[in-house]
Amino acid sequence: MKLPKTVHREVKLAETRAERDLYDSLAEVFSIVITLDELEKAYLKDAVPESDYTEICDRLLKQYKAILADEGVAKAFVDLDTFKNEWDMEVPRATERIRIGLPSTVTAPSIATPSSNSGSNGTLILEATQDFITFLDALKLGLLAKDQLHPLLSDVIQSVNKVTDRDFEGRGKIVQWLITLNQMKATEELSEDQARELELDMNSAYQGFKATLK
Repeated sequence: MKLPKTVHREVKLAETRAERDLYDSLAEVFSIVITLDELEKAYLKDAVPESDYTEICDRLLKQYKAILADEGVAKAFVDLDTFKNEWDMEVPRATERIRIGLPSTVTAPSIATPSSNSGSNGTLILEATQDFITFLDALKLGLLAKDQLHPLLSDVIQSVNKVTDRDFEGRGKIVQWLITLNQMKATEELSEDQARELELDMNSAYQGFKATLK
């Protein structure tokens, strides 16, 4: 009996340019998450300098957010938990870093931060004060979207960290609000109740920050 010829056909992952671009983007997200997890491990083992860690982590987080800002990619991605389950990824450290949205050195500054006696600290204090005021003014102007507030609040915590590594009343609230905003969609807005609570927390943090300078 003569067997029929088997037709061999190459199975293509993507049939169109748009599909190829989508898969490339998802592959980049996969690579970023894996790299971020390895970076966190290395930092915890003191295998990478703080400055390098901060720069690389910040860049990876920005790339992650930029790729997922595309509506098509975000739809295919669904969310991080779904993506991890689909590709069988065990990346607990990257998951936590993405949830927070900032490098560990920003949310928990090292004791190497300049003290209040530094000659250049007057400028740093002024910058931190201006960042607090800018953020509070943004709230008063009714800017409530994630993409409006998150960059401003990131500026606040980073400028504060340059002035002092001491904990103060309200500092933890800044970090918690950063996490809350980071988990929102870019154009999603805070409710009126959330905005009032955020303003109260930031005023409290501002007073707490000023108290560390006395």
